[in-house]
Amino acid sequence: MIGFNTKTLTLTALLAGTMLGLGACQQQGTTPSDTAGGDDTEASTELPGEGQTVQSAHSTLLEEKFQTLIVDTAMEELGYEVEDPQEIEYATMHVAIANNDIQYSPVHWEKLHSDFYEESGGDEELERVGLVVPNLLQGYLIDKATADEYDITTLDQLQDPEIAALFDSDGNGQANLTGCNPGWGCELVIEHHLDVYDLSETVEHDQGQYSALVADTITRYEQGEPILYYTWTPLWVSNVLKPGEDVVWLEVPETNLPEEQGEMSAEDTTYEGKNLGFAVDQMRVVANQEFIDENPAAERLFEEVQIPREDISAQNQLMQDGEDSVEDIERHVEEWISENQEEFDSWIEAAKEAAAQASAE
Repeated sequence: MIGFNTKTLTLTALLAGTMLGLGACQQQGTTPSDTAGGDDTEASTELPGEGQTVQSAHSTLLEEKFQTLIVDTAMEELGYEVEDPQEIEYATMHVAIANNDIQYSPVHWEKLHSDFYEESGGDEELERVGLVVPNLLQGYLIDKATADEYDITTLDQLQDPEIAALFDSDGNGQANLTGCNPGWGCELVIEHHLDVYDLSETVEHDQGQYSALVADTITRYEQGEPILYYTWTPLWVSNVLKPGEDVVWLEVPETNLPEEQGEMSAEDTTYEGKNLGFAVDQMRVVANQEFIDENPAAERLFEEVQIPREDISAQNQLMQDGEDSVEDIERHVEEWISENQEEFDSWIEAAKEAAAQASAE
């Protein structure tokens, strides 16, 4: 019995070795075609951003983190490893993107930030992509009660010292205009307007931390005092001081903007029949040109992203109401994506298709 078992084991081992050898031969014989098919399968499942670390940015205005994190989350879905967004001033941000220290920012205002764009290398170093938020508004507002009582409809009426004095909050006889932070770009337009509309003697441009200044403005409104302020949309301010109900937009006598913004007509600065003096703008992704050239998936994603202006304002209002920690904002992002899952998924699929098409060419 022992002899029989030994022979059986030996025969079994020989047969097993033969089968393994045949299997190896067959595998070697079919390697070229199988390997090609295997690579295609692997390539089709590999995410286009895998192996790349990218950096995004927004300004020091925390209200811009919401849309930035939505785009960052989409980039992560494409396989990119995304660093926490940097918070820096617009001018520095554009230079950093041109240098490829930062790859993109989804909070570039096409017209307002045109000077930053050109001074950082323009189209040679940067690229504007997509349309994240259309019809961004900026302008000057006053409380409706004062507007109705004194029939104030245009900014140049503040040339009149008596009209300007209505908005004097510090006792120096000039109207106090809650204005724009240095470095944002809007402060340059405001200073230009005060000059060209002959308002420098009657209007004082209050600058500092916008959030603190506008909070004081809202407090004065609640106390029944006249207010004059600059703001933009999307932002929470217009959820608190509602245009048409609590406040009214002031028109400008004519369109007159710094020459760096290019030639513009009243058509460019008019919204719903009112010439607001600022270009009706578009928020777009600004990205490093080399990064865009090498990453068709990211480019297509940036082209697809759109976030309603009202959604950003509503989220900003949550922050104003106290939900302003990073954890809160991240939760807001998750909730927005969940509520808009189908659209969000369509961005990702379009980006993957763009990468696959580029790879096949």
